[in-house]
Amino acid sequence: MARTSNTNRKEATAPSFIAWNVTTKGNKSYWHKVGACWQHKDKKGMTLQLEVLPMDGRIVLRHPMDNAGAAETAKKVGRS
Repeated sequence: MARTSNTNRKEATAPSFIAWNVTTKGNKSYWHKVGACWQHKDKKGMTLQLEVLPMDGRIVLRHPMDNAGAAETAKKVGRS
């Protein structure tokens, strides 16, 4: 029987930022979640982990927010 050790597991932490790919068509912007970013423990750098690599548009890093706040921000910045 294999032994398991909890000493090698890292505690999951919420990301510092969410990475969004923003494309614009006409006067409307479309936001697609593409990854997340975590601050290093020494606060001298960050790790950006992308789930996909966008080929166009721009990548925007925003602080994560709860669902109610996300819906309100989406209305303000043109996300649907």
